Amino acid sequence: MKVLMSAAIAAMSVAAVPVLAHAQSSSPEIYGNLGYNSSRAEGADTGAVQGRLGAKLTPHFGVEGELSGGVKDDNIDRAGVRSSIEQTHSAAVYGVGFLPVTPNIDLIGRVGYGNTQFKQKLAGVESKFDADSVNYGVGAQYKFDDKNGVRVDYTRQQFRDNDADDANVVSVGYARKF
Repeated sequence: MKVLMSAAIAAMSVAAVPVLAHAQSSSPEIYGNLGYNSSRAEGADTGAVQGRLGAKLTPHFGVEGELSGGVKDDNIDRAGVRSSIEQTHSAAVYGVGFLPVTPNIDLIGRVGYGNTQFKQKLAGVESKFDADSVNYGVGAQYKFDDKNGVRVDYTRQQFRDNDADDANVVSVGYARKF
């Protein structure tokens, strides 16, 4: 996982070099988000507290990292067997596109790569497994003023591991420009 995340970060850095060269006359806008996400995969609804840190390199392109920690688990019934599943933590990196609609509203599109760890309890036995995913999604951000706002996103996680079901993730959070 560390090798894949490092490769993803390196690839995004290389992709950002032309953008940074073009934007060298202005410094990047650094921002952060803190919120909650709800994830649904094959009948399991889990929740996590989520934090993001990003840099808007131009008015239309940026990069961000995302970390989340699970706070809500769910029970799953498959073939008459009941188990409990929880997302323990997740990490991802994204390339982000911004489309300013008004001075206070941005539409957001993002694509990235992530890793999520799950904990499952089945018949009293607990096991952990992790899965890498290609993530993509859309969202919107409303700014109350120059520094504060709210952001809402939908992200699709397509897990590369066949044991993990793809997930639909909806998040809402506080947005802050530093």
